[in-house]
Amino acid sequence: MVDTAASQIASLTPKVSADTKRLATRDNLDAAGQRFEAIFTGMMLKSMRAAKLADDLFDSKALDTFRDMQDQKVAETMASHAPIGIGKAMVEFLARADAALQADPAAAPDSADSSGNRT
Repeated sequence: MVDTAASQIASLTPKVSADTKRLATRDNLDAAGQRFEAIFTGMMLKSMRAAKLADDLFDSKALDTFRDMQDQKVAETMASHAPIGIGKAMVEFLARADAALQADPAAAPDSADSSGNRT
């Protein structure tokens, strides 16, 4: 009976593909870096909200929920438009492990020329 239950569970478990080469692309790494930046910024905003300096006049659970959703959107917007750089640092750190993930230095828009001047 145990074998039957185990085989039934195994038949319900979705099969996971072992092909992960599509995951190891620079675009996926950049997207993960941006999401990491958004999560980090969101945690920072949440921590700042938790450090209350005074009691709110109109404090309620609904207002807290709305502020959490607003902070999440602000964090996503900040990560995509004005990142603080932690996501980029994480991407560069992880890209060093795989030569295929490293960005082409000639394609960088703010690359420096041989004299050290920015172009």
